[in-house]
Formats: sequence, structure tokens, C-alpha cells
Amino acid sequence: MHTKKLLLSLFEYKAWANTELYQLMASVPADTYARELHDAIRILNHIHVVDQIFVANLQGQRHAFTSLNTKETPALADLQQGVQELDLWYKTYITAQSEDSFAENIHFTFVDGKPGCMSCGEMLLHVATHGNYHRGAVGRILFQTGTQPPRDTLTVYLSQQAAAQP
Repeated sequence: MHTKKLLLSLFEYKAWANTELYQLMASVPADTYARELHDAIRILNHIHVVDQIFVANLQGQRHAFTSLNTKETPALADLQQGVQELDLWYKTYITAQSEDSFAENIHFTFVDGKPGCMSCGEMLLHVATHGNYHRGAVGRILFQTGTQPPRDTLTVYLSQQAAAQP
């Protein structure tokens, strides 16, 4: 499998997993589980901030973030909209790349001011896997509210995609 096809598949999976999780989050009673939802939204916002930082890095631009989360906690619906827009940006970005571009090194500055250098493909792989880790933490919070976390593994996604094919 070529890098482009693999990365596109990972970001389609990422968008699917985000959709599943945000829909489930919206069903948790906010009045009963305000603290748990706040904590989960903070984690989801962190994922979104990192995704935005890497958009800037991939484009060779500076970003305005000085930490890996924002001071304010966004509303779940607002965050979901931003995540959907960024998921689409990443899929569009990957589609527009040549196969060779994924090996190109990109120099950037980490939020702590230290210099960094990763290939385009490594950056994209980081973004794809970073969210998985934190969605698992949100799943644990959901479980504490009595809500069964989504089965959002790559194998579940690929099985659903295969079943949907004619």
C-alpha cells in the first residue's frame, strides 16, 4: 500500500471515530455529569489544538498557540464543528500531496520553543495516532458515567467499510 493511500485511510478512520465519539458525548446528560463532560471536552480540545498546530507545521507557518490546550473550554458543539472542519482539511491535504512529498522533512518549532524536524508523513502519522490515545481516555470517562464507549478501533472501521462495499 502506498503512503498516500494508507494516510488517507487513517484520516478517514480518524474522522469516523471523531463523529462516533462526539455523537455519544452529546447524549450524556450534562446536568448529571457536568464535571466528567468538562474533563472529556478538555481532552478533546487538546487533540484539536495539536491538530491545528500540525496544520501550521505542515504549511510551514507559525501558529499562535503557546500551550497544548486553550484557557477556555469550548462548547461541545463548537468543538465538534472545528474538529469536522480540520478532519476535512487533513483529508484534502493528503489527497493533494504527491507520494514523494511524505518523505520531505519539515522544520518547525515546538510549543515549548525547541526546534523540531519531522517528515510530512511522520507529522501526519503523529496526528492520526495522537487522537487515538486521547479518545481512549475520553472513553474511560464515558464509562464512568455509565455510557458504553464507542467501539472505535481501526478494525471496526475497516470491517464497516468493507461491509458497505457492493
